[in-house]
Amino acid sequence: MAKDYATLPYNEVRRKDREVKDEAWIYEKLHKIPFGSFSTVYNGQPFINTNIFVYDEEKHVIYLHTAHQGRTRTNAEKSERVCFSISEIGRFLPAKTAKTMSVEYAGVVIFGTVSIVEDEIEARHGLALLMKKYFPHLKVGQDYQDVTLEDLGQTTIYRINIEQLSAKKKQEADDFPGAFFYPKN
Repeated sequence: MAKDYATLPYNEVRRKDREVKDEAWIYEKLHKIPFGSFSTVYNGQPFINTNIFVYDEEKHVIYLHTAHQGRTRTNAEKSERVCFSISEIGRFLPAKTAKTMSVEYAGVVIFGTVSIVEDEIEARHGLALLMKKYFPHLKVGQDYQDVTLEDLGQTTIYRINIEQLSAKKKQEADDFPGAFFYPKN
């Protein structure tokens, strides 16, 4: 008899052989993967916004930002329920049949709530973490101007409060016959 997936927890992974529960592995992916997909919903219509992000391990939250006005902010103001996903692709894995061809991957899916960061100190904190992740070689006050109140008035900082997450990966042996990376052209 088939499982009734509608009754299962959001973070239950179907393929248990690919599930990752190692928190260190999950946190490493959250720190290193460069962008994620932020899913909101408005009047039953899902929306996805691909964005840079930063994981704050101490607070166990995700920070990201968008323009001060727009679809993402409108959706976040109407419904706090969100999903956030990060992933990376590995090698393509040829096989004798189309059905059994596959690809290596790793990913984390986060379920939680989003809030718009109104507190100036927390907004600056989130932006500082983003700068540290993406521009670690640049120094505030030396290479670029610190965030101003005007800057804060033109952007929206979001905090995704992580309630549940799931992670999975598929990785084959280095000598998998015919494995190749997708061409970058």
